[in-house]
Formats: sequence, C-alpha cells, structure tokens
Amino acid sequence: MLTMRALVIDQAQGVPAVTDVERPSPPPGGAVIRVEATGLCRSDWHAWAGHDDGVAFPHVPGHELVSVVVETAPEVKGWQAGDRVTAPFICGCGQCSWCLQGDAQVCPDQQQPGFTHWGSFAEYVALHAADTNLIAVPDGVSMAAAAALGCRFATAYRALVGRAAVQPGEWVTVIGAGGVGLSTVMIAKALGLEPLQWIATAVLLMRPRAWGPIRFSWLRAGHSGSSLRADGWGQPCGGGCCRQRADECGCGAEPSAPRPSCAGGAPRPDRGHPRIPLDRAIAWELDILGSHGMAAADYPAMLELIARGELAPQRLIERTVGLDQAAEMLPTFDAAAVAGITVIDPREPALRA
Repeated sequence: MLTMRALVIDQAQGVPAVTDVERPSPPPGGAVIRVEATGLCRSDWHAWAGHDDGVAFPHVPGHELVSVVVETAPEVKGWQAGDRVTAPFICGCGQCSWCLQGDAQVCPDQQQPGFTHWGSFAEYVALHAADTNLIAVPDGVSMAAAAALGCRFATAYRALVGRAAVQPGEWVTVIGAGGVGLSTVMIAKALGLEPLQWIATAVLLMRPRAWGPIRFSWLRAGHSGSSLRADGWGQPCGGGCCRQRADECGCGAEPSAPRPSCAGGAPRPDRGHPRIPLDRAIAWELDILGSHGMAAADYPAMLELIARGELAPQRLIERTVGLDQAAEMLPTFDAAAVAGITVIDPREPALRA
C-alpha cells in the first residue's frame, strides 16, 4: 500500500495531526496530483470547526492548490503525468448542463476538495472529472503565484468580470480587506478599474441599475464619503456625485455615471445570514449578484494577466509553512493576526519566513 503524509482531523474541533495515510487512487474520470503548495484559508478553519454539513470525519482539509499530475484514470483525455495544474475549489461533475455550458462552479453535483472529500493538506490529492476541472499552469506563472490564487482570486475575478461585467474606467467599492477584498483590489487595478476600500462586513456584489443612492446599513466603520457610512439606509444626501467616485456616491447622478460595484467574501455560517433591506433593493432597483468561485474554463484569462505581470497574487503571500506548522495554526486561524496568505508546502518540515 502506498502511503503519504497528511494533516488529519479525527472530529470537529479535534487536534489536527500529521500522520501517514493511504495514498489515493484516481476516481473514474479523475486524477491524482502531487501537491506542490496549498493555501491555508479561513474556510479550512470552518471545516475544522464543524460548520460545514458536508464534512465527514476523519477529514483532510485543503482546497487551494497547485500541483503536478502523477496519475490519471483511463477515461481522462487532456492530461498526463508531469503536467503542472491547479483546480477550482468547486469541481463540477463534467456531465450536467451547467458543466457543459462552462458553469461548473454552480454544478448541482459538485465536489469540493477539503469539504466533500479529502483535500490538499497532504502530499497527494484525488480530483474528480479531470478533463473538466484541471487547469494548466502556464510556464510564465510561478508555483507561488498559482498557489496564491486559491478561492479568493477566483471568487473576486468571477465577481468583477463574469458577474458584474465591469469595464475599464469604472470604479469598484471593496468593502473589507480580507482575502477576497485584497484580491478584488489587485484584480481591479489590473483591469484598469478604480478600487476603493472600506473596513466593513458587507458580503454582496451590488450595482444600482438606476444610478440611485447607495447606503449600507451593515457597515461597521464610516468613511469620509457622503453615502457609504454607518448611519444606515437614510435619506439621499442630495450631492449628485455618483458621477465621480464611489466614496462620494449620493443622489441625482446622471445616467452616464459610472456603475458602482461592491464585492465581498462569505459570511461566517455559525453567525447566521446578513440582513438585507429588500425594500430598498426593490425601490432603487439594485442588482445583487453572487459569485461562487470560478469554473476551470474561465481561468486562462486570469492566468494571462499573471503571465504578463499585470497581476501578482504572490505578493500577498506572507509565509510558507509545513504540514506540522499548519496543524498547529489551524485551530486558531479564525483569530490569527496574519497580514497575507499562508501557504503550506507539504514537503516542507520547517517554517520558512
């Protein structure tokens, strides 16, 4: 029996342990990949904490990975051993109508490494539907850059390009400076947008169709602008300045004004769902757009930005650790004061700055 090292959690909120487990074999239509690097994400902490119903213990977390193919099932046509690849954190079945039209990120039979099955906090991981879900990492993209993509950059890119369909010169309001927020800022700049940030807890991508006033009642921190403040969904400010910047967005903007867009991450499942004033969404005809990661078919455009040097996700990497250090960090990761991405190298036994 072939074995591998993996970070294993025996039960929800149990002590993670690095141990030898059986190395996986390719599922039908799938592949086994050797993990070169994988991100340590807040979502992995949720899996450890037992907040996700789909997680069965014992469990190996990890869903942000860059790797090399080592073995494929006979049905796989597009990949072979030695290929450098990454994969979305949402893997489609490859057979349904959603997958066939390129929307595997909303596949009803989706698989999620690190949640619905063992993930990438290990030396090897098995992925389903390889021809649908594997993504070639171009020669011009480093393993570090690919590892930093994780779920954060895919979610942000899909939100801006696939869902909001932003155009150069438009502005984007980024509420919160977490993984998705910082990724959104970097992608927005690479796309020629104007990103503006606030510290807050909004989690939706919103765009007012009628160029009306915008106020967010769930903001925790105010801003010098006239509308994005903590005073709730009050009366329009009357400033008529949507035509300029998001931090000055008020009422009376002309139809030619830029379209405000707000992007964010996901709420903590253990704290309930955010309250949305749907009466205002109806009255001002606001569009609320969700982003559930990105299908493999949409990755090449984002990877091309990286290959051209216009997007550098590796700049967000704060540290690289081994599995042993990751096991120590995972239980307290919800309260960790990190300033960037933590990447795990399963082959690395010692902490590297």
